[in-house]
Amino acid sequence: MNIKELVSEAESLPVEERVRVVDVLLRSLNSPEADIDKQWVDVARSRLDDIRSGKVATVSSEQVFANLRARLER
Repeated sequence: MNIKELVSEAESLPVEERVRVVDVLLRSLNSPEADIDKQWVDVARSRLDDIRSGKVATVSSEQVFANLRARLER
């Protein structure tokens, strides 16, 4: 099977299976590193704690995109 046939076969899969194929291929290029993954989990937990405690405020996606549009219009 050549690359073109392989891609065609993959494209015919249901979305969930295509996602799994992509995930496996990406992991093969950039294997997970446990230490880095743990650091990201720590950062995510810290940010969640900041939100829950009221230390930082959240911004709606509508507001974020409105701000971006305003900046682009300048």
